[in-house]
Amino acid sequence: MTSQSQGIHQLLQAEKRAKDKLEEAKKRKGKRLKQAKEEAMVEIDQYRMQRDKEFRLKQSKIMGSQNNLSDKIEEQTLGKIQELNGHYNKYMESVMNQLLSMVCDMKPEIHVNYRATN
Repeated sequence: MTSQSQGIHQLLQAEKRAKDKLEEAKKRKGKRLKQAKEEAMVEIDQYRMQRDKEFRLKQSKIMGSQNNLSDKIEEQTLGKIQELNGHYNKYMESVMNQLLSMVCDMKPEIHVNYRATN
């Protein structure tokens, strides 16, 4: 009987050691998965920062060219306004004189379509 109980005891100890090894393996696996997840997050963050940097560079190039375009348009607009103001100042007096002469120098005439009624 002692050999039988000793065999049972050895089996129980072997089962306990196997159970301990399984628990240790599960812990290592969980630790490794957690570490892999952290490494992946770091890699994703690095990739995101790189793509964001490239995007900002492209955006600054495009926006820079748009700023240049808006500066050119603004310059052309100011030039056109100055040109129109110059024409206004140049022709204002002659136009005013023509307008006043038409209004003030009235010549009464009978209209060509007027028919005298008797």
